[in-house]
Amino acid sequence: MPSFAQNLEKTLHNALQNASDRRHEYATLEHLLLALIEDPDGAEVMTACGVDLGELTEVVKQYLDQEYQSLKTEDDADPQPTAGFQRVIQRAILHVQSSGKDTVTGANVLVALFSERDSYAVYFLQQQDMSRLDAVSFISHGIGKGGKQLESKPPQGAEEAQASEGEKSDGKKETALDQFTVNLNAKAEAGKVDPLIGRGPEVDRTVQILCRRSKNNPLYVGDPGVGKTAIAEGLARKIVEGEVPEVLKEAVIYSLDMGA
Repeated sequence: MPSFAQNLEKTLHNALQNASDRRHEYATLEHLLLALIEDPDGAEVMTACGVDLGELTEVVKQYLDQEYQSLKTEDDADPQPTAGFQRVIQRAILHVQSSGKDTVTGANVLVALFSERDSYAVYFLQQQDMSRLDAVSFISHGIGKGGKQLESKPPQGAEEAQASEGEKSDGKKETALDQFTVNLNAKAEAGKVDPLIGRGPEVDRTVQILCRRSKNNPLYVGDPGVGKTAIAEGLARKIVEGEVPEVLKEAVIYSLDMGA
């Protein structure tokens, strides 16, 4: 499990403090964004993406002070992170973990924040003409707003790239697949996929469909948590172990998070 960078630990504490100082019962994404403005890694990304940090600070503070009156409480209990707040942190952790990194930073959290598209936090960033793509471009390649190559090194904790300029540690350029997807075959080869229990028929049926000449697109449908991803990982494991027909032995499965 990746650990939090020291700066991020302070940022998360500040987010809760932002809520506590206003006697808000919950710590929301807007409290988190206000704290990220003061996070070195998060602030560097926002600045590179053309965000006016001073203006953004005033906008967020005004929103918190005027629109969150209903969140005020007389209790002395610590503010509780909202579900959206927790989702952003969890998503940042998962992205860092899937990319093989060890440390989660404010830059990772800022990118994960864009998954909460209906939040005012994202709306305020979009008002500053900042998008998730802008953030990822700077983190991965050191490319600021408007395609300008910046001299400064991209912030620590790049979610999609190990090194600046979009290169891996071995000096090779990362492809779009490397940056935005998880290679399930590689995950299986690394021993990070558990044996699939009780889903053999589903995997076998998937193999049959994939081997068809036409209509060969299997689709898993179900509620979150029922095991759809586990089936795909189980198939990747079978491919790696050579337990599939010849036509699939060179197949590679990539996982793309459409909400990221």
